[in-house]
Amino acid sequence: MDLRRAIYFMMLSTIAFACMNVLIKYLTAYDTFELVFFRSLGTLFFTFGILIHKKIPILGTHKKLLVLRGVVGVTSMSLFFLAIHYMPVGSAVGLRYISPIFAAIFAIFMLKEKIKPVQWLFFLMSFVGVIALKGFDKNVSILGFVFAIAAAATSGLVYTIIRKIGDREHPVVIVNYFMCIATVVGGVLASFNWKTPHGIDILLLFSLGVLGYVGQIFMTKAFQIGETNIIAPIKYIEVVFSIVAGIGFLNEEYTILSIVGMLLIITGVLLNIWYKRKYSAISV
Repeated sequence: MDLRRAIYFMMLSTIAFACMNVLIKYLTAYDTFELVFFRSLGTLFFTFGILIHKKIPILGTHKKLLVLRGVVGVTSMSLFFLAIHYMPVGSAVGLRYISPIFAAIFAIFMLKEKIKPVQWLFFLMSFVGVIALKGFDKNVSILGFVFAIAAAATSGLVYTIIRKIGDREHPVVIVNYFMCIATVVGGVLASFNWKTPHGIDILLLFSLGVLGYVGQIFMTKAFQIGETNIIAPIKYIEVVFSIVAGIGFLNEEYTILSIVGMLLIITGVLLNIWYKRKYSAISV
């Protein structure tokens, strides 16, 4: 297991996803499933191109797990996009990233991974940071809150499924399954409330796919070579990146409490990584 590379991949993934989150908020005039469609279609240009160029078998070998990952993935994506429609982007991102807690729970049953009690304390610290950051924003509606929590739960399940697949499938194959399923689902559901984009919006909509591809491929790589309970908490840092981008492009404002939240999130993540490294070294 290459922990350093896994952390590096996840950091690149969080930056790409943060940029995509802000862009999704900017494009909320479009139906949620239309955003899902363009985000997925844009990524398919990359995944199919790579698979064909490198002569990688498109269907893979673990088809049931790949389809399951795709179905759960598009469910999580749709719920998250819906949440952004009903609340500020920082709030939606913050609430969704309690997903490592769900991932850790799923990993206990599906992967037989063990979580030390002190790690739950670190997770709690990061979770408190998320709440302090945006969790109780007055602009958060009940419906948006439900969507965000549901997105977090399904996202945690996605992480665990990817870990279960491991390195037995090429990461592009995994992403391609996800994007194919999401394109079909998004396209069908978007047809009921389609809004034809014009001008710069066309470029921005397809940019969702580019950013999504970069984020997805690096996230997949990270989970393939790192343990779920180590890598998943790093996703918390996306909250910080999203807020920075939100301030710069959406003119969002944040208080001292928000800064405290950022520090708690980062501290919890780093403490978990430090402890896991130390524990692994002692075990060896």
